[in-house]
Amino acid sequence: MRVLLKLVLDCTPDDAWHAIRSPQVFQDVSAPLSQFTSLEVEGFPDLWSPGEHPVSMAALGRFAVGQQIIDVSYSEKPDGVRIMRDDGRGLSGPLALIEQWEHSMAISEAPGGKTLYRDQLIFSAGLLTPLMWPLYWAFWQWRAAALIRLAPTWGGVTTTRTNLSL
Repeated sequence: MRVLLKLVLDCTPDDAWHAIRSPQVFQDVSAPLSQFTSLEVEGFPDLWSPGEHPVSMAALGRFAVGQQIIDVSYSEKPDGVRIMRDDGRGLSGPLALIEQWEHSMAISEAPGGKTLYRDQLIFSAGLLTPLMWPLYWAFWQWRAAALIRLAPTWGGVTTTRTNLSL
């Protein structure tokens, strides 16, 4: 199943690109619904590097959900669209029920020096997929609201709130 977001963020594409590569921003847009802890020896990096990053997840900061791998890759299209992709997988707990995980975030320029942000999650958990979709959809709406709220603090344009297209 798919969950999609399409937002115009009040920041420059460069600021948005830096933000989506930041584990701190990842944590900021997930909190307080989900809290992630790095399982890497040195903890979270300043920016995600390509490759695998193990994390543990807790719901509401209190209830262990399991461990997962965030598997990051980057690409850029000829038209300047920059894409961050996570093809990770769950390792334990309910996260291990996910059989397919393809999360991509695309950054491009929008009018007025703002950012067009597109976010797509494709996932499958077998027969449980229809039951899990509402949870992921709701979480993605939470992320959208947090992205809109935080984008002006990333150093870019600080004009009024933008329209949200879902």
